This record gives sequence, C-alpha cells and structure tokens, in this order.
Amino acid sequence: MRVLLTGSSGWLGRHLAPLLAEAGHEVTGLDVAPGPHTRVTGSVADRDLVFQTVAHFGIEAVVHGGALHKPDIARNPRQAFIDTNVTGTLNLLEAAAEAGHRRFVFTSTTSLMIRADVRAGAGERGAWWMTEDFGPLAPRNIYGVTKLAAENVCRIVSAETGMAVAILRTGRFFPEDDDTHVDPPGENLKANEFLNRRLSVADCARLHLAALDRIEGCEVLIGSAPPPFAPAEAKELARDAPAVIARHFPDAAKLYAARGWRLPATIERVYDPGKAERLLGWRAQTDFGAILAAMREGRELPLDHDPEFVSPVLSAG
Repeated sequence: MRVLLTGSSGWLGRHLAPLLAEAGHEVTGLDVAPGPHTRVTGSVADRDLVFQTVAHFGIEAVVHGGALHKPDIARNPRQAFIDTNVTGTLNLLEAAAEAGHRRFVFTSTTSLMIRADVRAGAGERGAWWMTEDFGPLAPRNIYGVTKLAAENVCRIVSAETGMAVAILRTGRFFPEDDDTHVDPPGENLKANEFLNRRLSVADCARLHLAALDRIEGCEVLIGSAPPPFAPAEAKELARDAPAVIARHFPDAAKLYAARGWRLPATIERVYDPGKAERLLGWRAQTDFGAILAAMREGRELPLDHDPEFVSPVLSAG
C-alpha cells in the first residue's frame, strides 16, 4: 500500500519507515522537521497540506505517529497541543475517509491513563493492573488531554465511516533520559521499566505494522513489553517488588548488583498488552528477561538508551 507516515523524522518514524518499506509498502513521510524518511515537510495541523498530500501521493492508508509529547509542554502553549494532537488527527482522519481508506493507525499513549489517584501510588489494592478497560480516564496534563480527545475523534470517524482504526496506547520507548526522574539514572531506570511500562522502539514499530495489516473495527490496544507478573501478585508488587522479581528471575539482584544498579523497591502500576497479542498476534520481543540474558552473556543491553538524543524538531529550530 501507499502509506502516509506522520512523525517520520522522529524516533519512532525513523524505525517504522524502513519496516513499512521492508513489508512492501510505499512510504511517504510527513513531518515538521526534515529527515531521511520525510518527503513532505509541514504540520498535520495544516488541513490543506494534509489533503493535498493524500491526493498527490495516492495515499491508501495513514499511520499517524506525529504529535507533541509531554516534554514539549515546557516549550509550547496549550493551543499548540490542540492544533497538532487534536486538529491534526481530525485532518488526517477526514482526508483518509474522503479517500476511501480501509485502515488508520493512531499512536496514542498510556500516559493518558494516569489520573491523580494512579499517580499517587498503589494503595491498599496493590499495583494498578492497567488494561484497555481501565477508567474513568482523567489525564493529568495537556498532552494526555489532547491524546484522549484525539482517540475520541478516531472513534467517531470510525463509527461514521466504517474505517478500521487502531488506537495504540504505547508505553515508554524514548531513548533520552527521563525529563523528571533522575534516580535511578539512565539505563537502570529503563531496565526497571521493562518490568511494567516500557517497550523497545523496534517492538513499537512492529506493533504499528501489525495493526496496519490486521486491525478490524475500532480498537484500543496497549503496547508494552509483557510483564512477568500475574494480577494476583499486584499487592505484593506494591509492598516488596524485589521479592516478586526474585521468584521470576532468581539471579536478577546479583546481575543488578554487579552493575551497581537497583531493582525497584515497589511497582505501583503494570500495563497489560495481552489484547494486542490476542487481536494482532503481536508480542514484544524485548522484555525484562531479554535484558537479564544480555547481562549474563555480556552483550550490549537492548535498552535504546541515548542520553544525547535531541528531537529533530528541536534540532531544526
């Protein structure tokens, strides 16, 4: 198919564009910043540009990965989030519907599921076990608010047109250091997050490809590495995560100690990607077990860690 990929110069886009091409798709990248996979430079908020791009390149499906993200809150007003994340999504959906597309893939975020009580901690119930049915949703910042609004626009357009839409609530896959948490640092934090809330960028790209190939109807799907835990362990995870981790990975503490790393003392929420596996046949290839295996064998850790990474939008000014 001829596929329009938004966010083609970004971290996900630079991995997803080659994967789509390898699968036989002809990719047209659209991004506000130039890049090797970007043929059209501009914003999805520009309605005329979106419709012209879909028509000019004979686009047959859209994979919408472009957005303003949480770190952009410090650099952009709320209106910019509405223009890009909501209006931009509507522009793409309506252009796709007008062109008669059968499928649309939208990159959302698990961040919109973190309302105030979830962020406050686990509580008596133990770790929050987060599936697509979790609610009510009350996002804590403009990023989450606009992503949830965009999800709802996806639902409306799908219901009215019959276009199949995959809403992919992806966990963390950014390469840079966390913009708010510095302890534990860098790689240690990323490794810990593979227990409950992270996936590799390669797995995230594979999820988008699977959704493009197989989605039917309008479905919300969580994308994260499969947790090694069961819901029955939720209470203990909130009290003593190292004890639970030791049951599943007896040598984890030793492998961590050799690097001067720390396991999480508690785990307060777990994202469950089981629905994506059931509907799409997708399962993340990199999980916490794969990271420990690389430690045992002395291989490079599959963490996608790059503290020097700078968004191409910022690089382009």
